[in-house]
Amino acid sequence: MSKRNSQANKSAARERLRAERERQAKKDKTRRQILVGVSVVGVLAIAGAVGWGVMQMNKPSQWEAAKDAKNVTAPRNTSGKDGTTVVIGKPTAKKTLELYEDLRCPICGTFEQSIGETVHKDVDAGKYKIKYVGATFIDGMTGGEGSKNALSAVGAALNVSPEAFLDYKSALYSAKYHPEETDDKFKDDAYLIKIADTVDALKGNKAFQKDVEDGTYDSWAMKMSAAFEKSGVQGTPTLKMDGKALTDGRSENAPMTVDDFNTAIDAALKG
Repeated sequence: MSKRNSQANKSAARERLRAERERQAKKDKTRRQILVGVSVVGVLAIAGAVGWGVMQMNKPSQWEAAKDAKNVTAPRNTSGKDGTTVVIGKPTAKKTLELYEDLRCPICGTFEQSIGETVHKDVDAGKYKIKYVGATFIDGMTGGEGSKNALSAVGAALNVSPEAFLDYKSALYSAKYHPEETDDKFKDDAYLIKIADTVDALKGNKAFQKDVEDGTYDSWAMKMSAAFEKSGVQGTPTLKMDGKALTDGRSENAPMTVDDFNTAIDAALKG
């Protein structure tokens, strides 16, 4: 092999090596750009997820939003600011029995099961009117949202009629359907509607059912709960007439038998 050919071969080899190094450098550069791009997208995705999570954490809950609502949808058959005055009975009745209850309250359930029918008969007879004030403090004590959800549901019943309201409240407190205080069954709309189907005016009532499922009266329920808190009443059930508590005559507790109730009511009506 001539010296000239040897030099030419060496030059060609060096050129091929240079070209290969340039191609490899371009491939490495492209790979780095892709990795950087993917990393940026990943960082942006993580930042977006974190931002969304923070936004969701700071977003008010359904009931917080209802509590802060400026525009309140109140049921029919109510009066006063935000419809939180609920008075049922004949206009000719001279006195009003104030009834403070939490729908998850087991003692309220006992009261309604024992004395609820007597109250309804007295109201129908025009003996007195009743003013209902609903509370939701058990949700805060034991956790859950059943007090609030059930209060919204009785608002939907009140929108149908005062009679539907009273009958539905009795059904919610019945021994068959009223849960233990720690069992938050009233948070379930389907359960509330199941109970409502035992009330003639609410059975299969699509408008009522829609109001329950849509939470139409959630903000009203929260305003009613705020009215209870402002009342100064410390527990449920509490009964008052002319600003004075009705008790069983032996303690500060509300009467829990028909006899004790009638004795307390007769004395209050005379007072």
